[in-house]
Amino acid sequence: MDRLNALEIFVAVAEAESFSGGARTMGISAPSATRGINELEERLGARLFIRTTRVVRLTDVGRTYLDEVRTILTDLEAANDGVSGTIGTPKGVLRLTAPVEFGRIYVAPILAEYLDLYPEVSARLLAVDRVVNLAEEGLDIGVRIGPLTSSGLMALKVGEVRRVICGSPEYFERHGRPKESGDLKHHRLVAATTVAPKVEWRFGKKEEILLKLTPKLSVSSVATAVSLARSGWGLTRVLSYQVGPDLLSGQLECVLDDFEPEPLPIHLVHNEGRRVPTKIRSFLDLARERLRSLPALK
Repeated sequence: MDRLNALEIFVAVAEAESFSGGARTMGISAPSATRGINELEERLGARLFIRTTRVVRLTDVGRTYLDEVRTILTDLEAANDGVSGTIGTPKGVLRLTAPVEFGRIYVAPILAEYLDLYPEVSARLLAVDRVVNLAEEGLDIGVRIGPLTSSGLMALKVGEVRRVICGSPEYFERHGRPKESGDLKHHRLVAATTVAPKVEWRFGKKEEILLKLTPKLSVSSVATAVSLARSGWGLTRVLSYQVGPDLLSGQLECVLDDFEPEPLPIHLVHNEGRRVPTKIRSFLDLARERLRSLPALK
């Protein structure tokens, strides 16, 4: 088994945490995957995996080696793209992560369009409301909402979002509109949070106004909070992209615009390198064009 193939098998097994799962990814038999890893470990003189009857886990050495191997394979893919002139024909597996609602509303449609354009690419979208380490989880591109920390990642700004208070026209007809942030204490609030029973919301361009509120209802799902607001049950605070279609249709309306904090930037991030593989570069080009054209992200 050649060394490059052994490295690809190593990454596949590590990501699947299974020899059989890694073998399926590579399109080979489980015994072939096991043999490839055994040969690689023998050549390195180090154990890369801890094997049990239930799971295959990376050792500390294996975890460090995985980061290095991913970088090598990415650079090799980019180099091959440049030499073979395949800049117009992306290939391989594209792995992305995005916040749950942003992924559902915006990334998934762009990804579907991208896959229609480039049938030799397949994709995996990890939709989670947490910051994911791209290198550790083997991802190519991530969506980041909010100020970026120093991470060594390349970042492409594609828009921004606001923190908005919204409700339905029916709710405002029955209960009136809050005129200033303090008026929220007299309204029925739905908080999309796992923290209960109180929440703290900041207002003002410099977030200088702090309100400690006790919502009538706290839910762990943004979609549930938005649904309740849409039904006229109460007001909720979300990011503007999470209610973009509702604001455009008129099902929801924003209040207290003058009290909003500064908008939060949206970036697409990817690992820094001398070369960017065609599959990543082409998706970034498409996503940048589509996202920057959306009124909800301006």
